[in-house]
Amino acid sequence: MPRLLLLGGTGDALHIARRLAPQHVYSLAGLGRVPDDLACEVRVGGFGGAEGLARYLTEARIDLVVDATHPYAARISANAAHACAETGVPYWALRRAPWQPQAGDDWRFVAGWAGAMAALAPFERPLFTLGREPLAHLDAHRDEIPLHQYWTIRCLQAHPGHARARVIDARGPFTPEGERELFVSARIDVVVSKNSGGAATEAKLGVARELGLPVVMLRRPLLPAATREFDSVDDLLAALAFAQMLRNTTQ
Repeated sequence: MPRLLLLGGTGDALHIARRLAPQHVYSLAGLGRVPDDLACEVRVGGFGGAEGLARYLTEARIDLVVDATHPYAARISANAAHACAETGVPYWALRRAPWQPQAGDDWRFVAGWAGAMAALAPFERPLFTLGREPLAHLDAHRDEIPLHQYWTIRCLQAHPGHARARVIDARGPFTPEGERELFVSARIDVVVSKNSGGAATEAKLGVARELGLPVVMLRRPLLPAATREFDSVDDLLAALAFAQMLRNTTQ
């Protein structure tokens, strides 16, 4: 019976995981909530790099790897592609299409943290929607943060407060009404975002456009080529069903 390893941590990945039969494995880094209602096996934690993942693929007798990680999880994608190449296991990837700027958008593309800090210099109340990453920079790079700035940081899990920031734990999907209320109440004057794509967190972009706020957008990293790439969950599920790896085709 074929066995699939699903690399997840996103809403799309969880949607796929809910369709998997018990012999398959859903892998999470362990940074967010671990689902306890899946029929498939759930594995939490890293593999030990590409070499460790290659060993796991062999020992666990994995027949297919599906990478449904975040578009910015470049390291695990690179490790997965390398491990699959070493073991001969097919490597499929869900590559969600990036957002595209629309009329009225003021997007300012940057390549990384240094570029983001330079772009944010004139602003006072940035909203970071990058997960927990900005928290590390608050102390490690405190001298680089202008004294006039007060940050709002939104991430999946609760974290202690900070004198220079408000930390909000929240999980999408977010509505335009909710985003508008947050922007106004927190006096947000710029948004910092990854170009994640998808609908769950897209509302912030529409509200920024509506309010005339700029968006500092981190460019996507380069990702490895896959044996097969899919731009929608439905297409990927259809391919898995054809390969007879979903619950309703294996029972």
